[in-house]
Amino acid sequence: MIVLDDYHVIDNRAIHQALEYVVVHLPVNARLVIPTRSDPPLPLPRLRGRGLVTEIRTADLQFSISEADAFLGQVMRLRLSPEDLALLETRTEGWVAGLQMAGLSLQGRADAERFVTAFAGSNRFIVEYLMTEVVGRQPEAVQRFLLHTSIVDRMCADLCDAVLADTLPAPSENADDRMSIQERLEQGNVFTVPLDDDRYWYRYHHLFADFLRSRLRRSQPAEFARLHRKASTWFADQGLGHEAIKHALATEDFAFAAETVERLALAMIY
Repeated sequence: MIVLDDYHVIDNRAIHQALEYVVVHLPVNARLVIPTRSDPPLPLPRLRGRGLVTEIRTADLQFSISEADAFLGQVMRLRLSPEDLALLETRTEGWVAGLQMAGLSLQGRADAERFVTAFAGSNRFIVEYLMTEVVGRQPEAVQRFLLHTSIVDRMCADLCDAVLADTLPAPSENADDRMSIQERLEQGNVFTVPLDDDRYWYRYHHLFADFLRSRLRRSQPAEFARLHRKASTWFADQGLGHEAIKHALATEDFAFAAETVERLALAMIY
């Protein structure tokens, strides 16, 4: 068994080509294991079709409630009520690092129930981890994409285009255009969750979205209303009244919100 750890740090194309040759000609008594944060540039579709690859993805690594209970109880030495445990598992979506950071924050606290209820992406340990390990490693254009699209509960390429208009450079000036950024986030496992089999709609992991919104509010408070207004207009144009009104109210421009409600209410009632 050959293990190549942290393969995501390699960006030399010659190494990828050499490894592809090794994979294709691997002896039958050998196994190649590649732990990596993003998909390696190898012929994965062909290997899948030939039954030569086993993939362990985020969903496979998520802790169930019983696993979270065992981890928090046996490793973190915490005793939580079944209700608090279920809420924490839902908040972290089974992400073990999130559970660990919640456990660190809970140690020595008497108000466990209140903490679990309030646990979000603004937690100090969550902020430090996500800034160091996730957001801080991204190019500036990707960081802006993450912050500005965090205001929506779900996103697609067209919605991102509408929200990010006048924010990112034009594709001709920047190779990382909007769609390629979205694809890169998925391939790089940057806390994105597909919502359908066609991979048209996505959302961010709940804690990651909380973290991004909190950071956006602190660093660019003036952008909040503008971005929500753009999202509201796009959802209204698509006939998605519930989301259009939600974002209109989030602008706190109540004249705009009232106009949006008046325009969409009758169709929603019908």
